[in-house]
Amino acid sequence: MVPDKVDYAYIRRFADFATKLAKKHQIVIVVGGGKTARRAIATAKEQGANQVECDYAGIGASRENAKMLIDALDGNANNEVPHDFISAKKEFDGGKIIVMGGTEPGHSTDAVAIIMGEYIDANIIFKITDVDGIYDKDPQKFGDAKRYEFLSLDKLQEMVLGLSQEAGKYELVDVVGVKILQRSGIRCIALSGHDFKNIEKAINGSKFIGTIIQ
Repeated sequence: MVPDKVDYAYIRRFADFATKLAKKHQIVIVVGGGKTARRAIATAKEQGANQVECDYAGIGASRENAKMLIDALDGNANNEVPHDFISAKKEFDGGKIIVMGGTEPGHSTDAVAIIMGEYIDANIIFKITDVDGIYDKDPQKFGDAKRYEFLSLDKLQEMVLGLSQEAGKYELVDVVGVKILQRSGIRCIALSGHDFKNIEKAINGSKFIGTIIQ
C-alpha cells in the first residue's frame, strides 16, 4: 500500500511472486490493514468506539486488502478470506495459496501469521515490512539506526513491551506474537517486502539482508 491509494502494481507483482513460490512451497500470506486500517480505526475512535470495536475496524480493513490479493492471484488462492484458523487450515490442506487478514480482537496480523504458522507446522515465518529488517530505532526517523542481523526472542519481547498495544498501533510484533514464537520455536525472519530476490535468497538459505529472530 502507498499513503493515499492502493498500489495495484505492487499487488500484481507480489501475486506473481507468490504464484512462483507456490510451485515449490506451500504458503500462507497474512495481509495487514496498513493505512486503510489506521484510517478506519481513527474514524471508529471519533465515533466513540472502544478498543475491541477499533480492532474489528482494523480486521475488516485487513480482510479487504486480503481480498484484493486473492483477486490478483487469479484462481491460485482461496476464493474467500478465512475468518478463523480452522477455516484457513482446511483451505491450506487443499493445496492452494492461502491469503487471510485479521481474525479476532486483541492481537495484530503479525500474531495471526505466527499462530497460523504454528498451526500448520511451518518451517519458517517471514515478517514482511517496509524496511529491510528490525532496527534499534525507527530508521525512517533516525539516520544512525542500526539493523539487527540476529535478534533474540527475549530482546524482542523487551522491545515490544515498551510499545503500544492499542488497535492500529502495533509495532514490530505484538506480545501475543512473541509468546507464540517462543513456544513454537519456528524461525522468523524480518525483511523488506520490496526486494523479491532477497526474499528468495532467505528461502533458499543464501545470504540475504534482514533480521533473523531466534
